[in-house]
Amino acid sequence: MAALHPVAYPWPVAGPDFETQIKQLQATMHTIEQVLDVEDMRKEIAELGEQVAAPDLWDDQANAQKITGRLSTLQGELDRFTSLQSRIDDLSVLLELSREESDAESLAEAEAELHRIHKAVELLEVRTLLSGEYDAREALVTIRSGAGGVDAADFAEMLMRMYTRWAERNKYPVEVFDTSYAEEAGLKSATFAIHAPYAYGTLSVEAGTHRLVRISPFDNQGRRQTSFAAVEVVPVLEQTDEIEIPEDEIRVDVYRSSGPGGQSVNTTDSAVRLTHIPTGTVVSCQNEKSQLQNKASAMVILKAKLLALKKAEERAHLDELRGDVQGSWGDQMRNYVLHPYQLVKDLRTEFEVGNPQAVFDGDIDAFLEAGIRWRRGADKAAQN
Repeated sequence: MAALHPVAYPWPVAGPDFETQIKQLQATMHTIEQVLDVEDMRKEIAELGEQVAAPDLWDDQANAQKITGRLSTLQGELDRFTSLQSRIDDLSVLLELSREESDAESLAEAEAELHRIHKAVELLEVRTLLSGEYDAREALVTIRSGAGGVDAADFAEMLMRMYTRWAERNKYPVEVFDTSYAEEAGLKSATFAIHAPYAYGTLSVEAGTHRLVRISPFDNQGRRQTSFAAVEVVPVLEQTDEIEIPEDEIRVDVYRSSGPGGQSVNTTDSAVRLTHIPTGTVVSCQNEKSQLQNKASAMVILKAKLLALKKAEERAHLDELRGDVQGSWGDQMRNYVLHPYQLVKDLRTEFEVGNPQAVFDGDIDAFLEAGIRWRRGADKAAQN
């Protein structure tokens, strides 16, 4: 497996170690090719392409969307792999030409490209670690403010922005289902979907309690405040997933949508809250103007959470999919410290960075990569 962190290369770029690194990259790509089963991927793309070309494809819209979505996902995966292969081949050519012409500028560019390719290969390699039952699914994320009052609500909003900015960086669509605003500032809770292949497998390592330490902007005495927020991540369901909910097990409440500070943003009772009576699971949706549309979206969220709960209970391991998080002391998985020093540290992987602002701006790929590798290691240890 590739190293967890980007490697500093002390050798001269024109030396033999440069070629050794290229050969190692090629070997890693060969392993990735086998894990991804690129040949089967190409065959499936060809078959799906024929289905997409059928004139009656859109007679069944649900099936058409499934086929085109699968085709887009596979094509994107294949393009990512082949593009990286081409970059490695081009790097070998660039190195050879630079040596022949003794071109120092080209040699420097070759070294910079080597660094970039190493990182890209690491990220692609991490994708091969996402082999769980639901890892390839889109993600449904819920953030809840925990202990810490208004600071916790503000922190919950900061985390929501962090994940949505991460999605924007990767050009992943985000669909917000529900936002419950706190009275003074921030969010009590929010639920949103990130529509991207492997979003669940990637973001599931974010489930847990997040802790913020800073000088509170809401304290006129400028005191340091510790606050918490809980993050839950579940996979978005497909039509083939079996999860039936009898009507008599659901309580439906309707209410008016509201904006920040309780300001009304809707004059009708269009927002919907569903309560699954046997488990006490509660979900809400207020992103649509129609009560029927909100109820349908809320059912999607409820089914996803109940399926996660069902699978977790089957394995007697509740936090595997859903996360058993309380949003308080004692169970935090990541610390964000803004005072008296600047640091974000994951308590499971020990990975840390000294630039919290970049993290809150969505630069969380390194944390996701470390978390995925940590989880794979923990799973292997549990099996032995």
